Amino acid sequence: MTAENSGNSGEVLQQLSPEMAASLEGLHIFSSEELKHLLPYLKGRQVAAGETLWQESQAGNYLALILSGHLEAKKDTEFPGKQVVVAVFGPGAVVGELSFLDQSPRAVSVVALEDVSLAVIGRDEFRQLFEDHPAAGMKLYRTILLALASRLKKSYERLAAIF
Repeated sequence: MTAENSGNSGEVLQQLSPEMAASLEGLHIFSSEELKHLLPYLKGRQVAAGETLWQESQAGNYLALILSGHLEAKKDTEFPGKQVVVAVFGPGAVVGELSFLDQSPRAVSVVALEDVSLAVIGRDEFRQLFEDHPAAGMKLYRTILLALASRLKKSYERLAAIF
C-alpha cells in the first residue's frame, strides 16, 4: 500500500520495523504463528502529536492497529466548525474499520493526542492475507468485529444514560 492509494497523500508508510512488530506482539492479540503470517501484509506509520490521521468524509481504504500512543476521534456537529469528541483510542485499538469494511467515507476525523505508532493494512493486502493465510485473516477480522461490538455496546450505554 502506498500513500497515494491509501487516500491521504501526506502519509508516510514504511515496512513495519522490528520495534513495531515487537509492540504488536506485546499487545497479545495474535499468536506467534498468526503474527508470522500477518506481518508481511502490514505497513508502519508514525503520526506526530497534533497531526490529523484523516478527516471526516475522506475516502478510507485502510485500517490501523494502534501500537503506541493515543488517537482522538471527533464528529462534526450541525454547527459549522464545531466537533464533539466521540472516542479516545489507545494501544491495541483498531481504527478506520467502518470505512474499511463498507467502503463508505470516514465517519469521524482522527487526530493524534501524542506521538502514535500504527500498524496499517490496506483493503487489497487484507484480501491477499485471507487468500494466503485464512486463519490469520480470520483472526484479524474477528479482532475488527470485537472492536465494533464493544463500541456499539458503549454507544447503547451512552444513549441510555441520556434518557
